[in-house]
Amino acid sequence: MKYKRILLKLSGESLQGNNKNTNIDPSVLEQYAEEIKAVKEEGVELSIVIGGGNIFRGGQADVLDIDRVQGDYMGMLATVINALALMDALERIEVITRVQSAIEMPTVAEPYIRRRAIRHLEKGRVVIFGGGTGNPFFTTDTTAALRATEIGADVVIKATKVDGVYDSDPKINPDAVKFHQLSFMDAVSRRLSVMDTTALTLCMENDIPILVLNLWEPETLIRGIQGEPVGTLVSND
Repeated sequence: MKYKRILLKLSGESLQGNNKNTNIDPSVLEQYAEEIKAVKEEGVELSIVIGGGNIFRGGQADVLDIDRVQGDYMGMLATVINALALMDALERIEVITRVQSAIEMPTVAEPYIRRRAIRHLEKGRVVIFGGGTGNPFFTTDTTAALRATEIGADVVIKATKVDGVYDSDPKINPDAVKFHQLSFMDAVSRRLSVMDTTALTLCMENDIPILVLNLWEPETLIRGIQGEPVGTLVSND
């Protein structure tokens, strides 16, 4: 394996699959769990940050006339719901999992403690980080970059429904060009949809590459961790 310790970033919206009438599609949870189990069986230390956009996004606050800070906290709580759902799917196929939340709620999750998270990884457990950073005005992209830096991850893998990063939206522009490799500076200057600028800068400063790939393609995750040329790799090289 090219990467020993990874942080996987999942979007909350992806849990809906193609069924927009539900917040969480059980078949998507099952697929994600099987992909994660396959990676774990290769001895990779795996942590996960999951968004909450399928339930509530902080950006919805204005539309609902809710204070932005309160809206961001609501979004952070939504990520914990998704984390618990994914933990349940993993443990049903015998993958030992722990959820840690930046917002303390001891009845359902451990508090986020960096050293404890690293110890879980060393013992072969999957760790899901919920609750965002615990602070408003930060996205789950930034949470992923921050947690990856704190636990010493070798790479951040951003799972999407697209097979990499393009110079424009491939769903709109059939002539969109895919990048196989990018520098962080290029990603920032071109304003490409990799991660938000704060997350990109944090990964750049700590030399943590970002691999963007399509988790819906079978075995893409494990192939990416093995170092095969899948998706788009964003790095300092």
